[in-house]
Amino acid sequence: MIFCVEDDSGIRELMLYTLHAAGFEAEGFESGAPFWEAMKRQRPELILLDIMLPGEDGISILKELRAQITTSDIPVIMATAKGTEYDRVIGLDLGADDYLAKPFGMMEMVARIKAVLRRTARTDRKKPLRLGELELDPQACVVHAKGRRIELTLKEYRLLQTFLENPGRAFTRDQLLEMVWGVDYVGETRTVDVHIGTLRTKLGECGELITTVRGIGYRLEKREE
Repeated sequence: MIFCVEDDSGIRELMLYTLHAAGFEAEGFESGAPFWEAMKRQRPELILLDIMLPGEDGISILKELRAQITTSDIPVIMATAKGTEYDRVIGLDLGADDYLAKPFGMMEMVARIKAVLRRTARTDRKKPLRLGELELDPQACVVHAKGRRIELTLKEYRLLQTFLENPGRAFTRDQLLEMVWGVDYVGETRTVDVHIGTLRTKLGECGELITTVRGIGYRLEKREE
């Protein structure tokens, strides 16, 4: 399923017609409000997102998508007015996978969609990551500790995923900053300490698995079952 968020009804209907003809399931929305309602019902394979929208604009929608654990990895192609390089740069910086400059041809749109889907396709379904009574499901983006579902922020989730993928490995704060926040992040390593603290608290007893390695950073203890 592909979601198209475009306020121009003529363009939106043409996009949907072309996608259906190309063999895709597709649904269109004129603004952010109905789009978010649809997101509660179904997770799309890809989102075509116009920047200029009534109400909440495309950049704001992209930011929110990338900030949520369950939607952060959905491919997004931004549609921008011709010549608006600033909007394209901002969109790509925020995590857009590609962009289309208006006016664009329908065949170009289909080609870009196929290219992005190929590039972002998961070659294998990741299995749940487990350590003791702590479990993270990468497919559903859900965490359970001692059978209880835990609600985490995106950064907390990425930290835990990094630890579970590397049990027993000690990470420096700088390594965690680069892996979770990105190489371009400008901030203090204290940020890591704060997030580790809240992550431990939310995980309850399972939070004790995340230990402090004096003079280095943190690791997830690999204990004998």
